[in-house]
Amino acid sequence: MSTEPSTRVHVWHTGWLWSKCSTVRLITSKAFCIERIFLCPRCGPPLKKGKTRIFHGLHQDFPSVVVVGLGKKNVGINEQENWNEGKENIRTAVAVGCRQIQDLEIPCVEVDPCGDAQAAAEGAVLGLHEYNELKQKKKPVVTPQLHGSAESQAWQKGVTYAEGQNLARYLMEAPANYITPIKFAEHIEQKLRTFSNVKVHIRPESWITTQEMGAFLSVAKGSAEPPIFLEIHYLGGANTDDSPLVFVGKGVTFDSGGISLKPSSGMDAMRADMGGAATVCSAIVTAAALNLPLNIIGLAPLCENMPSGKANKPGDVVRAKNGKTIQVDNTDAEGRLLLADALCYAHNFNPRAIVNAATLTGAMDVALGSAATGVFTNSSWLWTHLYEASILTGDRVWRMPLFEHYTKQVTDCPLADVSNIGKYSRAGGACTAAAFLKEFVTASHWAHLDIAGVMSNKDEVPYLRKGMAGRPTRTLVEFAARLSQDSHNAK
Repeated sequence: MSTEPSTRVHVWHTGWLWSKCSTVRLITSKAFCIERIFLCPRCGPPLKKGKTRIFHGLHQDFPSVVVVGLGKKNVGINEQENWNEGKENIRTAVAVGCRQIQDLEIPCVEVDPCGDAQAAAEGAVLGLHEYNELKQKKKPVVTPQLHGSAESQAWQKGVTYAEGQNLARYLMEAPANYITPIKFAEHIEQKLRTFSNVKVHIRPESWITTQEMGAFLSVAKGSAEPPIFLEIHYLGGANTDDSPLVFVGKGVTFDSGGISLKPSSGMDAMRADMGGAATVCSAIVTAAALNLPLNIIGLAPLCENMPSGKANKPGDVVRAKNGKTIQVDNTDAEGRLLLADALCYAHNFNPRAIVNAATLTGAMDVALGSAATGVFTNSSWLWTHLYEASILTGDRVWRMPLFEHYTKQVTDCPLADVSNIGKYSRAGGACTAAAFLKEFVTASHWAHLDIAGVMSNKDEVPYLRKGMAGRPTRTLVEFAARLSQDSHNAK
C-alpha cells in the first residue's frame, strides 16, 4: 500500500474483510471506517502484499475487520515472470483473507471484486479448499460471495474455473483405495451426468483388449484392480462434426514402480500419479459448465502399476496399438506406455489438436521445479495458445525441446522399435520421455504437458494449501476457451 503525503490512503492497494454478524466483506472502496483505521495511531505500518491485520470494535455494524495487503498499484503482465502480476496479487490476497475468516469461524465472506472479479473468485475458492473428507473434525465451511452484482458474470466464471481445479485436487489427494480406476471413472461420470451434450463411456478391459492396446495392458496386468479406459465426448460446438480438441491424461491411480520398485519414502504421494487424467477430465467438466462452444474429447487410460507375478519385467517387449514394439527397460517408466496407446487412439477422431498431460518424469521436477509445467510440442500455433492462456491463469508453462537428438536416444534400441527410457538413462529424462511419445503421434498439432513438477504444493503457490495442486487445470480450461474463439484454422 502506498500513501500520498498527509494521511490520505489509496485503498485500492488494500483488501478489507468486514464482519457484520455472520458475514464478512472484503472490500476496496472508500468508506469512513477505512479512513478511520489509517488515522488511528495504533493501526501499525502499511501492510505488505498478502499480509493481514485484524481490527475489532471499529463500528457497531462491523465488529471485526480483516485488512489484507494487495501489493503494488496498476501492475499487469510481468514479462520476467510470465504472468499477470495484478491477477496473482488479487488471488493471493483474497485467499489469505478468506482463510483468516475461516479461522474466525465466520461462515460467510462477502468479497469485493478488487478490480478483477474472476481473479478474486479464484483466490477465494482455491484458497479455502482442503481435502478433509475422511476426518471426523473438519474446519468450518466458509462460503465466499461477491459483494454487489456489477461483476457477477466474471465472479461466477472465476468460481467455475476454481471449482474445476479443486475437482482435480480432490481426485489427486484422495487415497488410492478410494480412487481406483473404476471409482475415478464413476466420479467423473457423476460430475457430467447433468449435461445433455456430454457422453461418457467407461470402457472395460475386454474393450481395451479388442483395441489391441498392448502397451497399456502390459502395465495393468500387474495389479488386481482391473483397468478402465475412460472416454468423454463433450459436444459444445455449433457443428458436432467439427474436429475436436482431444485431451489425453495419464491415469495411473497408484504407481509403486512395478518390478523396478520405487523407494518406500514418499511412495504414498504416488496416489496422485493420475494427475494428468484428473486435470484433463476436470478441465472438460469445467468446459461443460462454461458451455464452451467447441467439441472436446477426453481420453484417460486408468490402471495401477504394481509388482506381481504378472507384472512387466525389465527387458520385456510389448506391442503398442500402432504396431510398434517397445522394450520395457524400466517398469517405473510406465505412464508413457499408457499414453502411447491412448495417443494412437486419439487420432481416430480427426483431431484439431491433441494435448496430453501426465506426471511423467521426475526429471521434469528437477528441470523446472514447481514454477511451471513443461510443454513439448510440434506446433507453434498450439504453443502460443497454451502460453497466452497460462499468463492469464498464473499457472505457467514453459516450452521444452523436442529435438531429434532425443528421438535417437529412444529409437537406438537392441530388442524393439523403441525403448521406454533413453539410451543414456537419466540424461535429459523429460526430453527422452517426450521423444518416446512423439513416436506414437502423427498429428500436426500435438502438445505433451509434463506436470510432474507441479503435482503438489508445499508453499510455492500462496493461494493453494499444502497438498496436491490440481495444476494446470485452469490453464487447460483457458486454453480451450481461447481455442473456441479462434475462428482460424491451425497453421
